[in-house]
Amino acid sequence: MEALAIAIRTYTQANLGRHRADGFDLCDQTHCQVMRTASPVTERAAQSTSGKVLLYRGTAATIFYSASCGGRTELPSAVWPGADDPPYLPSRPDNGCDGDPVWTAELALPDLQRAFTEAGFRGRLQSLAVASRNASGRVAKLSLEGLTPSEISGQDLRAAVGRTLGWQHIRSTAFELRRLGNVYRMDGRGSGHGVGMCVIGSAKLASAGQSAATILDHYYPGLELGSFEPRLTAAPMAPTPVPPAPRTAPSASSGAVAAAPAAVAAGVDGVVVSLPEGDEGERDAMLKLAVRERDSLAKTLGVATPPSLTLRFHATADEYARATGRAWFTSGAVLGSEIHLPPLAALRERGVLERMLRRQVVHLMIDVELSRRPAWVREGAALFFADGPSAPGTLSRSSCPTDLELLKPVSPGSLGNAFADARACFERQIAAGRSWRDVR
Repeated sequence: MEALAIAIRTYTQANLGRHRADGFDLCDQTHCQVMRTASPVTERAAQSTSGKVLLYRGTAATIFYSASCGGRTELPSAVWPGADDPPYLPSRPDNGCDGDPVWTAELALPDLQRAFTEAGFRGRLQSLAVASRNASGRVAKLSLEGLTPSEISGQDLRAAVGRTLGWQHIRSTAFELRRLGNVYRMDGRGSGHGVGMCVIGSAKLASAGQSAATILDHYYPGLELGSFEPRLTAAPMAPTPVPPAPRTAPSASSGAVAAAPAAVAAGVDGVVVSLPEGDEGERDAMLKLAVRERDSLAKTLGVATPPSLTLRFHATADEYARATGRAWFTSGAVLGSEIHLPPLAALRERGVLERMLRRQVVHLMIDVELSRRPAWVREGAALFFADGPSAPGTLSRSSCPTDLELLKPVSPGSLGNAFADARACFERQIAAGRSWRDVR
């Protein structure tokens, strides 16, 4: 419990400001740290380790922990593509947890279909199979016959099933898969992503007589155990009176999804990234991508970078549609200073993540100036500057699309055709020597 208290405190300190865009630091869900009622044991552990955190190069380390690694810890990048793999978070066998717990899940084909549909996949699922595994033996990719996209990562499968059917089914990506008629059976081990400290393993090591410091060094090799002064992330907000509530302590299975350096979580240079549960480990990569594309496009367009930009990914295609009022297949919308995008996994699997982000950044920079022009001017500019010039001889000669065709498309195909025509109309005028401000 002392080792866990130090890990929890370190995670909290490193992630202050994670929900800055929402007006607070941390939430009480698995997105940050699930809270449970405090007990005498957790009180003693917290008090006996008061002020102690794990330090990396003099500051609170960005760490992770999960309920059980299933016998081998995992690299952050294997869970969240693009995440850093610091030396203190290796993937290696863990003789602490010894593969516990062992679990089984059985999911019927119709339930899987519902989960994939909610996650933004299209089509009718015919079969599900493991396509590849990573170095730790966990499921890296699964093939989805009958669906578009036709693959999903093991972590994204956990998230898709968890959000729709419940998180108790696929407890980790360390599983074997087989089909039994209309049901898929998963025989697995471990619980959670497996990065960093294994809570079940740490409890077994403590029972064997190891100290908190030894346990922490086992799971976070090379980190320094020291003290670190808390810091405020923003001007204090006026308190709202609330009735007294029971004291709480973070659960042993909380803080287990993703963390990012505090500067990243709080936003960098006016950019904030908002991600749903299950995608938190993408925050650093998405923040870097947003800053890079914003600065590059501002230079290309000859405009100032926007003072603020919030990149908001939605958990499902339906949630995106409700928030934006756009069809699920539109793949992006700008509302004020916020860029709204469908599920990150769906965009990445389709290979369009960067393109869709660039298009919306262009909209953010030009739409106000071109607000009195037809919609095809704005869409054409977004397509041209985000995707680059068309190949010679490929420009359509059809007429420019109407606002209705672009803003209220009836299908993905009709929108694709309208986009092609908008781009052609815009690019023809650019080729004739006009600047983007003069296209009309």
